[in-house]
Amino acid sequence: MASLNPFGGALGRRQASHLLKRATFGPTKLQIDQYTGSTAAQILTQLFTPVADPNPPSDPATNQPWTNPKPTDLNSENGDLITFFRGWWLELMHREGVSIRERMTFFLHTHFTTGFTTVNDSTALYYQNALFRRYATGNFLELSRKICMDNAMLIYLDGRLNEVGRPNENFAREYLELYTIGKGPQIGPEDYTNYTEQDVQEAAKVLSGYVNDEEYLETDPDTGLITGILRLNGSNLANRHDASVKTFSNAFGGTTIQPNALVDGMATQEAALDELDQLVAMIFNQDETAKHICRKLYRYFVYYDITDEIEQDIITPLAETFRNNNYEFQPVLEQLLSSQHFFDTDNGIVTDDSRGAIIKSPLDLVVGATRFFNVGIPDSSSDLQQAFDVSFRSLLGNMNDQGMSFYDPPEVAGYPAYHQNPEFNRNWISNNGLARRYQFSDVLVENGDNQGFQLDIVTYVDNALHISNPADPDVLVQELIDDLFPEIITQERFDYFKDDVLLDNLSAANWAGEWNNYKISGDDTAVRIQLEGLLRALMQSPEYQLY
Repeated sequence: MASLNPFGGALGRRQASHLLKRATFGPTKLQIDQYTGSTAAQILTQLFTPVADPNPPSDPATNQPWTNPKPTDLNSENGDLITFFRGWWLELMHREGVSIRERMTFFLHTHFTTGFTTVNDSTALYYQNALFRRYATGNFLELSRKICMDNAMLIYLDGRLNEVGRPNENFAREYLELYTIGKGPQIGPEDYTNYTEQDVQEAAKVLSGYVNDEEYLETDPDTGLITGILRLNGSNLANRHDASVKTFSNAFGGTTIQPNALVDGMATQEAALDELDQLVAMIFNQDETAKHICRKLYRYFVYYDITDEIEQDIITPLAETFRNNNYEFQPVLEQLLSSQHFFDTDNGIVTDDSRGAIIKSPLDLVVGATRFFNVGIPDSSSDLQQAFDVSFRSLLGNMNDQGMSFYDPPEVAGYPAYHQNPEFNRNWISNNGLARRYQFSDVLVENGDNQGFQLDIVTYVDNALHISNPADPDVLVQELIDDLFPEIITQERFDYFKDDVLLDNLSAANWAGEWNNYKISGDDTAVRIQLEGLLRALMQSPEYQLY
């Protein structure tokens, strides 16, 4: 029986590492050291500690943000600004401490999907990202209301084209199917258990009359962030909004939504906005909405396979917590990430372990490696041109080569790995993508001048905070494996990494001699060759591809 009961007591090293890897984009060795022996609740307290909002991205052409309110002729081209924005977000992930914020910001991007090739507006993308970050550990219901007027979303799913007499149902359909309540079992050609085609049509009417603000002057009073606008005529009436009575299907109890104030047959601004509030409230009053989002959280943080047992023992009580807390993320995440089920202690079956059961995305692989090995990447605040034009373009390119166009999912449902049944995270693995994953270990240790960053594995190992005794090959290999691999490996695998790779079938005494010679002479040639070979073997192993 799967259990959401809290895991009691101190966490061992692999348990602490498991929580940190799932809740962040990868811990450093020092962070694993620091939190080993803590309780799950103590780590979660740190993960949810508020952190300051980051400064917006800057344009190397002006050394200033371009989002206040939008680019001018002095700024770089839009395509470059989009790349700077994407690199800026990667930098936040790379430098973030023990916090769940960026991990959840990315979750929201995978959920409320937009892509830069369709939106093609760096300012809209930035403010959407800022909106996700604002609600990353906050209220999902409120965010689901705000996303309806988000500039990037209005562009991406054609909400700006939806007006009375000329309905566009794209956003309304995805809002129901993907973003809130989900389909449920199909009951007709275009009808589902949780909503029908009638509901899509009626929701589209509620959502009519909104457009993206091309001048970026409209500010949301709650968040202080730039938002889209409700189109009004000179009398402040929503003349592009459908002011008719909207009648929803039995899936929503036959609910009706209509403006509470009309002038000359048009809704007032307040009345149109109130209809949007009514729509969101109607959807979130359904039990299935909480369940749909909890399933996505479960697949994101735990495992893709939701069995009948998981649905009953995990999803249903999580959804109850979600609803009882007015759709606040934090109580649900704390319940899930501190549970016996998350730490695989709710039963004695070893074949259903979720630890080491998720294939790393290219994002997790790239950012996780740069974080764990403390790879020095130029700070955007001090060296914009090098940081963004070299380092982060290289990181983005490597992710793209591995099968992930960052901030540009291939479909409106997002990246297939987070939603496409039955493959889910196995979508990350293809013949070409796997080869490129393996090549990233070469990227880390080679061509630093060409990519703006490089891992010096000798310097990393020659630090007592990282490896306690590098001259001892057993210690060296074991301490790397303990943190890089999610599960304990067999003795045969350990011997392969130690004897065949690091020692190259020479003796442990030989390695100790080479290491001591390096320490005396400063010549690291011999040990570098062996350590880089070990790094490649570890990072190119099946075990390393999992977390």
